[in-house]
Amino acid sequence: MPFRKLTSRSELPALNTVREFPCGEKTICIANMNGTFSALDNVCLHLGGPLGEGTVEHGKVVCPWHGWQYDPRSGATTHNPNLKVAVYPMKIENGDVLVEI
Repeated sequence: MPFRKLTSRSELPALNTVREFPCGEKTICIANMNGTFSALDNVCLHLGGPLGEGTVEHGKVVCPWHGWQYDPRSGATTHNPNLKVAVYPMKIENGDVLVEI
């Protein structure tokens, strides 16, 4: 799949926060962990909470609904590493944020 524009660099979340962005049929959660960005599926595996409306705690993305935590690099939950949300390749080119879905 080709990379597609998600947003502009200036819209990325601040240090150690998350933000959600529409991307076609999906919504993508972008996490900024100490200046490193990750693109994750926005839907929590528990009850479908919006990860991009959550918080960052101890290097994990925390769902705002019930506190499930995800590693932003692998998408794995902290309580069961076999449960994972999708993590998408992402790059920044000429001020545009591109993801490969």
